[in-house]
Amino acid sequence: MMRVAELQMNLAPFLADSEYIDWHHPMIAAKAAELAAGCADQNAIAKRCFEFVRDAIYHSWDYRMNPVTCKASAVLLHSTGYCYAKSHLLAALLRANGIPAGLCYQRLTVGSDGPPYCLHGLNAVYLSDYGWYRVDARGNKAGVNAQFCLPVEQLAFAAVSSMEKDYAAIWAEPLPQVVHALTQYATVEQVFEHLPDDSELDLGLAVSGVNSFSGITSDKQIL
Repeated sequence: MMRVAELQMNLAPFLADSEYIDWHHPMIAAKAAELAAGCADQNAIAKRCFEFVRDAIYHSWDYRMNPVTCKASAVLLHSTGYCYAKSHLLAALLRANGIPAGLCYQRLTVGSDGPPYCLHGLNAVYLSDYGWYRVDARGNKAGVNAQFCLPVEQLAFAAVSSMEKDYAAIWAEPLPQVVHALTQYATVEQVFEHLPDDSELDLGLAVSGVNSFSGITSDKQIL
């Protein structure tokens, strides 16, 4: 059994403030406190944070909404982001509430089948009663129904073809190719033309792993 000190050390990266998961930002801290108010436990806080990011932050491509955001504070300020950026905000809100949170990725088709492919960003949250639990706050729409329903994992998408992947790893920080896509292109249309893929995915950057997933997923169409 892992000792308490070892567990705390392993979770430390998932509580850190950083350039893109900037939970020390006053706006993030204030929103995190607002979302936690009245919640009975960390499970309730995590669910409320998830539902806020899923429902109140608009997916950049679904809504063709600029500007392109990457930092958690920018996502909150502008109320929009691609799936990756929304995962940065959710991680920041959870960390601000003392709940370890990381980033996960899938490789999925951009359309309904076949190439091109790109990475899709989601989150894992560490809950004392359940361990690591994955959630996808990209935003629901027709054919997409991601939920926070412990202990069942209900994500937005499934990796079903041989060219798609579901990475059983958790990153404490965004992947370099994700940051590049969100900081080098000026509009959501330009990002869509240059969505990050896993050609340079470095599993060595992952701090922790998830042993098994059980997901209820939907048909894929545009990340």
